Amino acid sequence: MEQLKHECGVAMIRLLKPLEYYEKKYGTWMYGLNKLYLLMEKQHNRGQEGAGLACVKLEANPGEEYMFRERALGSGAITEIFENVQNNFKELTPEQLHDAAYAKRLLPFAGEVYMGHLRYSTTGKSGISYVHPFLRRNNWRAKNLALCGNFNMTNVDEIFARITAIGQHPRKYADTYIMLEQVGHRLDREVERVFNLAEAEGLTGMGITHYIEEHIDLANVLRTSSREWDGGYVICGLTGSGESFAIRDPWGIRPAFWYQDDEIAVLASERPVIQTALNVPFEEIKELQPGQALLISKEGKIRTSQINKPRENQACSFERIYFSRGSDVDIYKERKRLGEKLVPRILKAINNDIDHTVFSFIPNTAEVAFYGMLQGLDDYLNEEKVQQIAALGHNPNMEELEVILSRRIRSEKVAIKDIKLRTFIAEGNSRNDLAAHVYDITYGSLVPGVDNLVIIDDSIVRGTTLKQSIIGILDRLGPKKIVIVSSSPQVRYPDYYGIDMAKMSEFIAFRAAVELLKERDMKDVIAAAYRKSKEQVGLPKEQMVNYVKDIYAPFTDEEISAKMVELLTPKGTKAKVEIVYQPLEGLHEACPHHKGDWYFSGNYPTPGGVKMVNRAFIDYIEQMYQF
Repeated sequence: MEQLKHECGVAMIRLLKPLEYYEKKYGTWMYGLNKLYLLMEKQHNRGQEGAGLACVKLEANPGEEYMFRERALGSGAITEIFENVQNNFKELTPEQLHDAAYAKRLLPFAGEVYMGHLRYSTTGKSGISYVHPFLRRNNWRAKNLALCGNFNMTNVDEIFARITAIGQHPRKYADTYIMLEQVGHRLDREVERVFNLAEAEGLTGMGITHYIEEHIDLANVLRTSSREWDGGYVICGLTGSGESFAIRDPWGIRPAFWYQDDEIAVLASERPVIQTALNVPFEEIKELQPGQALLISKEGKIRTSQINKPRENQACSFERIYFSRGSDVDIYKERKRLGEKLVPRILKAINNDIDHTVFSFIPNTAEVAFYGMLQGLDDYLNEEKVQQIAALGHNPNMEELEVILSRRIRSEKVAIKDIKLRTFIAEGNSRNDLAAHVYDITYGSLVPGVDNLVIIDDSIVRGTTLKQSIIGILDRLGPKKIVIVSSSPQVRYPDYYGIDMAKMSEFIAFRAAVELLKERDMKDVIAAAYRKSKEQVGLPKEQMVNYVKDIYAPFTDEEISAKMVELLTPKGTKAKVEIVYQPLEGLHEACPHHKGDWYFSGNYPTPGGVKMVNRAFIDYIEQMYQF
């Protein structure tokens, strides 16, 4: 119901044959460029604020450009960057356009190594200078570096202090620039190491250049540059000599998948986009493991290397609930299970009155959980039917059977988002009135005053859309009761690994818990949590504790949900309103291999996450009470 800012998306392609091969087999040497476009467009949901691509042309002659980049801002950035690339080819004759050798020699972006990025800002910083890929230029081909990633670092301040202390000078105080400087610095050292080996063997001139490019080891670069990174990340890079890499964080927080055959190697943030773009079965696509890097040499040799020791698996569960494409075979099953596991709580909320309840979903991302919920309700209803038929005895008449067998789960498309309507007016009352009309309702979809209405969503974070739009518009249908169902648990804590939710005050669960503490004369709990948080500010992040958990500790999930209903139900609402959440155990049962649940539990996988939530809570208290 309320849009969260998505995580960034990455895509990498390495062509393993000469461009002439693709021209002959597929009718175009732009095979790699076209596949990159597909991979990026299929991940469009992961980036709306900007996009960029980089390309490296192998074996360019001295004086010829070999590294290319295109970037753009806005929701149409993917289209814009590829149109800009294609503009380089519009004056060509048909013969030139299909001459792979000509393209390789003279045309920009006619290369073998590609990298694409879809950006969603997690830092609040915007502008073209923050759009990936970032470039670090050098006269030595092997020292040129293009970098992009799906990530957010929690210890930027510590890394910045350390690298500036040894003389490095990042252009901006931003995690991508700092990481570019770190990786670039270690790449310089690796090139110098191999340079010394080449000189020791008596090589000179271009002989040294070729030796460096044939013997450089990016695993060394990544081991020395990434060991301090605290956060969730998939970082991708290209060097000017044609080396490419992708590295995943040791907790496995952010996802990455890769595939190779004899023609192409591909990496992307999501598995189904590779399946779709290359038409390959999911069994042939591999997941990049925690702490692992995918390394592709200049010659096209592909290997994986364990760069950092894997930690306890903390793969992000919100990826499964909300961000990743639901067409992934495993994600589809997991989202269905999330909906199915809510059935007992839903039945309790409607007092088991299935016959007088209509079920629906908002928004479209909740549709798969909706199907799982319906399946669970069907199973429940079938059990009821069996018991009713058994109670009739051995000779039931047809009318009695027909009454029982005609019972159905009633599902309707109750609310439809009006995508043409944009709440562009900033002034408060006018904007709220517009927000209230973002959804259209299907009149006549339930019996007023008789039916309950159950609406499933994938997550309820801030609750603003519920209050400004959803509850009020649904109440117009005249339901006896509105039950808002979240397929995920209560979102109680900020994320610091890639999703834009950083302030404590944004969470309706946190606001509800604070209100309960005030109502029950338990303000001392808030004061104690603040004092303990403040006392550990000077400690190393590894020793910090998440005392925000103390704010929630006195209350059950149901108590917090009930308070949310009070805070979110608009005045004048006639229907009774209830909010039902997925329990944490239900999440773990539905997504057993993605245990990263810090949004819900406060159990941050890295010390930097604990440090950041500590800071956010202190900021909240000091702003609220004007310390």
